[in-house]
Amino acid sequence: MMNARMIDVRKWASSFLEKNGRESRVADLMLMHLLQVEWSEFLMMQQDELSEDVYRQLQLWVEEHAATGKPLEHFTNEAEFYGRKFYVDKHVLIPRPETEELVVEVIEQLRDRTDDLVIADLGTGSGVIALTLKAELREAEVYATDFSENALRVARKNANLLGEDVHFYQGDFLQPLMINDVAPNVVVSNPPYIPESERVRLSETVLHDPGVALFADSDGLAAYEMIIGQVMQLGKRPELVVFEIGHDQGESVPALIRAIDREANVRVVKDINGKDRIVVWHVG
Repeated sequence: MMNARMIDVRKWASSFLEKNGRESRVADLMLMHLLQVEWSEFLMMQQDELSEDVYRQLQLWVEEHAATGKPLEHFTNEAEFYGRKFYVDKHVLIPRPETEELVVEVIEQLRDRTDDLVIADLGTGSGVIALTLKAELREAEVYATDFSENALRVARKNANLLGEDVHFYQGDFLQPLMINDVAPNVVVSNPPYIPESERVRLSETVLHDPGVALFADSDGLAAYEMIIGQVMQLGKRPELVVFEIGHDQGESVPALIRAIDREANVRVVKDINGKDRIVVWHVG
């Protein structure tokens, strides 16, 4: 398609995706990324001709997305979180809006606490939680752990891109911090929490995320069990632990906490859709 106008290419791409059961708006987002323009400028370009290079690249992306469900963010290597752009790839979970609500809750909890803040983000993935908390809570010392070296490479890349100073360690949740005598007073985690039995119900696009970041044994509770156990092993326990949870785990995760910390003050926070999404644990 030589000398193709933007409006005609948009019609083709949107229609092609729709016919293949994909969201048509993804075509516009792909085009905006390829052209490096914002929405308002994009709208003004509808009669412009697309270069052959941009058209060919868009065609490849649209056809692959239609065929495989590969998510937009894996084409652009970019995801937005809390107003900032992060690098993402197949080795990390694409950040979700619900996790922004987790960050909001943590910031609210720490609003009046400005000194001696040591925060640990467990299972950091792309680093969005740790890096956002560091950017928003400038005085905090922030640590982030992940057992995946590939995920940590992505997180470190994002730290460099954003110019944020976060300490990264490889290992299972709190384990590397315990070994290195780091004693966080705040622990935050969005661990894998989907039961393996749910795999067949998830969309093709979601399944492009790494399985280790999505699925957990013990009916989705294995990661919480491990973290809660590690918290209680610490010589100096954190004052606050904040988890993201699955919408149906609003009873089971607090029950795990209360079984091991009888003095715990535990609260469940609903997300914008009214679903249980966050557990706030003031450690007893």
